[in-house]
Amino acid sequence: MSDFQLSLSEYLATVQEVIQLTFDEAVWVKAEIRNLNIKAGHYYLELAEKDEDSHKVVASCKATIWKFTAQKIVLKFECESGIELTKDLNVLIKVKARFDPQYGFSVNIEEIDSSFTLGDLAKRYQQILQRLTIEGLIHKNKQLAAPFDIQNVLVIAPENAAGLGDFKKDADVLARAQVCHFVYHSATFQGNTAPQSIMSALATALKQWVVDYPTAPDLIVIIRGGGAVNDLAYLNDYELAALLCKRSVPIWVGIGHEKDRTILDEIAHRSFDTPSKVIAGIRNLIVERVNEANSALQTIKLVSQHQLVAYQSQNDQCLQRVKTLAQQHIAEAQRSIEDLKNNHQYFAQQQIKLASTQIETLMRETLLQNPKTVLAKGYAIARSKGKAIRSVQQITDQHIQIELQDGKIDATVQQVHAHES
Repeated sequence: MSDFQLSLSEYLATVQEVIQLTFDEAVWVKAEIRNLNIKAGHYYLELAEKDEDSHKVVASCKATIWKFTAQKIVLKFECESGIELTKDLNVLIKVKARFDPQYGFSVNIEEIDSSFTLGDLAKRYQQILQRLTIEGLIHKNKQLAAPFDIQNVLVIAPENAAGLGDFKKDADVLARAQVCHFVYHSATFQGNTAPQSIMSALATALKQWVVDYPTAPDLIVIIRGGGAVNDLAYLNDYELAALLCKRSVPIWVGIGHEKDRTILDEIAHRSFDTPSKVIAGIRNLIVERVNEANSALQTIKLVSQHQLVAYQSQNDQCLQRVKTLAQQHIAEAQRSIEDLKNNHQYFAQQQIKLASTQIETLMRETLLQNPKTVLAKGYAIARSKGKAIRSVQQITDQHIQIELQDGKIDATVQQVHAHES
């Protein structure tokens, strides 16, 4: 063993001196704040560096912002960035190494670059947007059709949050009027566990919904009140955004104040500044649909009335036309009947005249052919056995009778001379 020996305090004092001499000037260092505590105005931090691929911690140390410095640099950082200094932030800090034999190594933070932290948040924001765009998810929920009528709404929100209270003021009015029904599920909306908490709450809510309701909700509403930028930054998570993009139900979000925007605002079917505006949007859509229905009903009534008047007019015209055509057909039929009647009378008269003429002719012929008339003209009627004979072939007896105008002659046939053909 060497004869030269140092006590621990002497050794650490030497180390302290070396560090003071070597790192006398403050330098800018990039690190992640893994933990932060505030005591008596002093900020006690745990800094770390993680491997970009594995996210394993490759370096860590303690850091301090003393009270008299914190009042300046922390306030400046939060005013410039709008971000509350807290854990899980990536920061660019100006530090000066400090080693104390009793308390060990740490760094004193003398300045914080707010633009670096803002840039880091913005960079991660843009990376998520780019990935969702490449995968074709960014507008998937936006492209869903707006619900025609909102009857059942699933709400995901922090438990007992002020923003939820603002939402429920108007939602309870709609629910009491039985216009719309709301089902509430709570989730954590800040901290590293926020994305997983929201996804778990949504999964649980949808499973229960299938049991309780026959159809899917008309809307999924995700709301929370405003907060620090870094609180809202926990919601800028790819897995959460991708899950919501793939929902087949329109998602409306109301997160933060007017100046706040998250990835959920980018992918949602509709985005509102605050929870109060979300419920106002629901109420306005319901009112709009009611007005559309009333307008449609009035239009139907007006069109129906016009159609009834038009059809009544057409019916009247058709009825008048039927009457006119019927009267015309009756008149034509009457004329035809009159014509037929006249024709029948004419033809009947002609037939009567013709019949009369024929009768007269027949009567004259009959009179002319009367035996007396014929006998008066010098003709005679020969009879054989009492029957008039017109042919010699009819003579069957030698005795015949010949009738003249003024008497009858009984005669005997001596000989018959037939005419030659």
